[in-house]
Amino acid sequence: MTRIAFIGLGNMGGGMAANQAKAQHHVSAFDLSAVALERAVAAGCHAAGSVAEAVVDAEVVITMLPAGAHVRGVYGDQILVHAPKTALLIDCSTIDVESARAVAGQARAAGFRFADAPVSGGIMAAEAGTLAFMVGCEADDFAAVEAALAPMSRVTIHAGDPGAGQAAKICNNMLLGISMLGTCEAFALAEKLGLAADRFFEIATKSSGQCWSVSTYCPVPGVGPSTPADRQYEGGFATAMMLKDLKLAQDAAARAGASIPMGAQAEALYALFDGNGFGGKDFSAVLQMLRGRLSELN
Repeated sequence: MTRIAFIGLGNMGGGMAANQAKAQHHVSAFDLSAVALERAVAAGCHAAGSVAEAVVDAEVVITMLPAGAHVRGVYGDQILVHAPKTALLIDCSTIDVESARAVAGQARAAGFRFADAPVSGGIMAAEAGTLAFMVGCEADDFAAVEAALAPMSRVTIHAGDPGAGQAAKICNNMLLGISMLGTCEAFALAEKLGLAADRFFEIATKSSGQCWSVSTYCPVPGVGPSTPADRQYEGGFATAMMLKDLKLAQDAAARAGASIPMGAQAEALYALFDGNGFGGKDFSAVLQMLRGRLSELN
C-alpha cells in the first residue's frame, strides 16, 4: 500500500483519486470544496484538513488543479514545504509550459523528483481509470511515475524532459479541437446535402476522412459508439475546458514564434459557442451551432 496525497478533487481529480483508493492505496485527499471531499471519502479516500496535512507523510503527491497560478502557489507555499523529500511529485493539471518548468526547477532545487503528467480522456476515462498520461520528467524517474499513475491509466507515455508533458497536451488538444470542428462541419454539410448521418458515418470511418472525432467521438446523436451527443452533450469534455487549452496553445505559440492559424480559428469558434452560454456542454455540441439549432441544447 502506497501513501498517496491527492490535491484537487474536481470533475477529473475525483475519479482519479477514487481509482487510487480502489487500487488499495491509502489516499489522503484534499480539496477546497467540502462536497468534492465528501465524494472522495465515499469512494474510499481519507479526508485531509489542508494540503500540508495531506502531504506530510506521502510517498506520492498527485495534484489536479485549475491553472498554472494554482500549481505554482500550491507547490511553492505548501507541498515543497511540508512533503518529505523522498516523495514523488506528479502534477496532472493542464497548465502552461513555463509554469510546469518553473515548478519542476523549484522541486529539483528542493531535492524532490517531479513530473508534469497532464491527461487525455475526459471525465469518463478518469472514472474508469483509462486516461492517457503525457509525462515530462527526468528519464530516470519515469518508471516510478508510470507505476504511480497505473491505477488511473490506459497508457502512460514519456514525452521528454520537464515541461514536455504540457507541450504534448497543448498540441494534442489543439489538434483535437480543430478536427472536431472539421467533423462537425462535415456532418452539418452532409445533412444539408440530404446525406443521412449514419451513411456518412459509415463512409467516413472507412475512407480518408476517418479520425477519432468521427469514429470514436461522433458529434451526432445515435450515430456510432455512445458519446456525450447521446446524453444531450453532457458528461464529456466541456467546451470551456477546450477553450482553455486552445488559449494555452495560442500563448505557447506566441512565446515560441509559431504560426497556428487553424488553432486561432478554432479558439474563435469555441469562444463564440462558450459566449452563447454553452461552456458547460461537451465541445462536440458546437455541431448544433453550425446547424443553427442552438435551441435544442437548452
